[in-house]
Amino acid sequence: MIRSMTGFAAVAAELPGVALAVELRSVNHRFLDLQVRLPDELRGLEATLRERILAELKRGKVECRISLARPAAGVAGLAVDLARVDQLAKAAANVTKSAPGATPLSVGEILRWPGVLAEPTVPPDELAAQAGRLVAQALAEFSASRAREGVKLMATLVERCDAIELQIARVAPRIPAIHAAYAEKLGARLREAGLDADQDRLKQELALFATKVDVAEELSRLGTHVAEVRRVLAAGGSAGKRLDFLMQELHREANTLGSKSVDAELSQASLEIKVLIEQMREQVQNLE
Repeated sequence: MIRSMTGFAAVAAELPGVALAVELRSVNHRFLDLQVRLPDELRGLEATLRERILAELKRGKVECRISLARPAAGVAGLAVDLARVDQLAKAAANVTKSAPGATPLSVGEILRWPGVLAEPTVPPDELAAQAGRLVAQALAEFSASRAREGVKLMATLVERCDAIELQIARVAPRIPAIHAAYAEKLGARLREAGLDADQDRLKQELALFATKVDVAEELSRLGTHVAEVRRVLAAGGSAGKRLDFLMQELHREANTLGSKSVDAELSQASLEIKVLIEQMREQVQNLE
């Protein structure tokens, strides 16, 4: 499967007293450039997360960001330490026995007592485990996102391949007629100049020139390169670099085709092919 280097995924989970979020995003890049941004509580996971992400991706500028958010302090986000309350109640009962006139503790005074109210916390190992699960989930969604984008890019590239092959099929059968017409045109000019186009020397020069303007080989190589593009796309995997090389080869043949052209229609076909190749090259830059 062909995958794009552009992707995004975001997942989150609510834990006691903390919200954990993982975000993955990437853009195109020649190589794999990974940045991992973690809160201090999860700094020890960086090596493991890097290893997991690097095993999944091959190219792209990738950022993995994990964030922790704690809710504002409030009764709903606080836990009552009942054991602490029991200890406080027993201590108050002992005081009442010794001093019967002492004022009993109110609920507000009990809640304000140090250690009675505490924000809920997550053990570090549980927090790390949850972060690992979220990263795995985000990575799956991230890869699916890149795959969906890759399907679209592949369809665009196949469409351009079809268009290039259509141009080749349109002009290839006309090559012999184009050469014959051009040879006749040269012969007419020679006769107008008072030269005999049937002289052996001039025949040799005309034959040599005809070889120089023969574009059948360029058209054949264009077709071969397009077929290779189709094969690479069908094979899938990390194909971006291979396809980028093929774009260079296609562009070289299209340039040669244009420089050797002696016919307006052939020149137009060369221009159309170069436009299609440039469109393909821009899309290939986004493939992994």
